[in-house]
Amino acid sequence: MKKIQILGTGCAKCAKLTENAEKAAKELGVEAEIEKVTDIKKIMEFGVMMTPGLAIDGEVKAVGKVLSVEEIKKLL
Repeated sequence: MKKIQILGTGCAKCAKLTENAEKAAKELGVEAEIEKVTDIKKIMEFGVMMTPGLAIDGEVKAVGKVLSVEEIKKLL
């Protein structure tokens, strides 16, 4: 199972990134746990200074932008 973490405080971009990640996993048939990380300290532990961020299995894949469904599929 993949672990997808959305790093952000709940902004509209964070919500869109969450939606895109859910859709990408569903379209690929990938079993994934999607976790929203909203604690600033935890976000900073990833080295992320600009939200939203996307981490897959603990590795930061994107910072400061909303990836499309297709972009997330490539990362999964």
